[in-house]
Amino acid sequence: MFKPKMLSMITPNPGLQVLQKTLNLPKKELILEIELNGKMKFEHLMNTIYQKFGICHKVLSANVEYINGRSFGTVQLYINVYPEDFEQLEYYLNKNKLLNTTVEYTCRKYL
Repeated sequence: MFKPKMLSMITPNPGLQVLQKTLNLPKKELILEIELNGKMKFEHLMNTIYQKFGICHKVLSANVEYINGRSFGTVQLYINVYPEDFEQLEYYLNKNKLLNTTVEYTCRKYL
């Protein structure tokens, strides 16, 4: 029986990113809250989001405690991302059993 590779679900697709930029698909501004439960170090998670998924982020708040080298707490990130890239990140977080909540960020602009 054939088993599909799940790795392709979490590996960024460079062709898709080029296509998104060519079509000028809109990015979404999101606030992502992640609950750290000791399964992944905070530093590793931040590095993975940037290096593996190519998502630049700003840490809005972080309440992280380290117990025996494990990270516990919550972190809120501001990200500006294409919907497809965010879906890959969300899949990665869920696969690693990291609870996460997302709120779309809207900024009121005055003329």
